[in-house]
Amino acid sequence: MEQHPTGETIGEFLRARRARIRPEELGLPSYGRRRVPGLRREELAQLAGVSVDYYVRLEQGRSPSVSDAVLDAIGRVLRLDRTEQAHLRALVRPGSSAAAPDQRVVRPGLRRVLEMMTDLPAFVLGRRMDFLAWNRLGDAVMGFERMAPADRNAARYAFLHPEARAYYPNWAEVAEETVAHLHLDAGRYPDDPELAALLGELSARDETFRRLWARHDVREKSHGRKLIRHPVVGELDLGYETFPSPGDVDQLLVVYTAEAGSATQERLRLLASWRADGPERTPAVVPGHPG
Repeated sequence: MEQHPTGETIGEFLRARRARIRPEELGLPSYGRRRVPGLRREELAQLAGVSVDYYVRLEQGRSPSVSDAVLDAIGRVLRLDRTEQAHLRALVRPGSSAAAPDQRVVRPGLRRVLEMMTDLPAFVLGRRMDFLAWNRLGDAVMGFERMAPADRNAARYAFLHPEARAYYPNWAEVAEETVAHLHLDAGRYPDDPELAALLGELSARDETFRRLWARHDVREKSHGRKLIRHPVVGELDLGYETFPSPGDVDQLLVVYTAEAGSATQERLRLLASWRADGPERTPAVVPGHPG
């Protein structure tokens, strides 16, 4: 079976999804101890209404013309969510998005939006989880300006920076979310050499990344919670919301929020007041801290 440069294959993804389904959940007998967990190929094929041979060819990447109806049926059996279903389609038809240009330049209008958000940390996340732009409070929280340009990448920081586990009190959750988002990127752009190089670097240098990558989870960075142990003001309990940039689906505007009246809100106000007084009044942030 042909392997994409990013290391993602249709078979690996489908096998990982089959492994998480218990046969009894679908009304199937378990037949005692199974050699491998989850649904067998023949069981999935039967429930999806296709022949076993057809499904085997799909897992082997030999059915490029598979219909949407078949993919929908397989997705229903495997209980794929909307993101996973889209990821499966991207793996089956890799040519549909591979030619999309990599837009690293953030539009002036979006930069103005960042600049006008004075009370909330915000930044733009691009392909491969690169940090492309940020506002002043975002920099005060994450320290983008003190990072080398090559290090302005959320995945590289999370797995390779020696202080990442201290910076993120819930580092295990951050790691899972990061890998799942990279898997989504890999499905959309299987021929991206820079993404392949990043994945190769992370796999070679971090065992946890290798283990999480083998799970083939996919997840959109849409909203959630982020805990940060800031080196100056202490712990920040932040929510985040993500907004696709109009005209460029690969650029995401990420905005951190704090509950009204919370300690985190007061700490953000403190950071904002320091930045408003000018860089010379801003307390030193430990280099290399992104969000």
